[in-house]
Amino acid sequence: MMDRAVDEFDRARSRMAGDFRTMITDGEELLKAAATVSDEGFKAARRKFEERLSSAKATLTDASQTAFETTGKAAAVADDYVSGNPWTAVGVAIAAGALMGFLATRLRGND
Repeated sequence: MMDRAVDEFDRARSRMAGDFRTMITDGEELLKAAATVSDEGFKAARRKFEERLSSAKATLTDASQTAFETTGKAAAVADDYVSGNPWTAVGVAIAAGALMGFLATRLRGND
């Protein structure tokens, strides 16, 4: 489940990076069109830039939604596990706390 979510997030990130590169290129074209003040060139560049911006926003929204869904599923799985195995969860928490305390003591002793 997590591997699939990571793959989806990586694909979305790649699409966003491509969209941002395209937006930069389109922005440069928009600036060039504005410098020459050609109404048709400016309108076309602006329309293209707006399309790319809209695409980047949609990609970002999709990636965020996937991340939120995956996080929610992972939290539900963890909750189910802890509910089904409360003493195991308590033992893991105690062990983690003891390890952190041990490491903190060692680090403090080196100061």
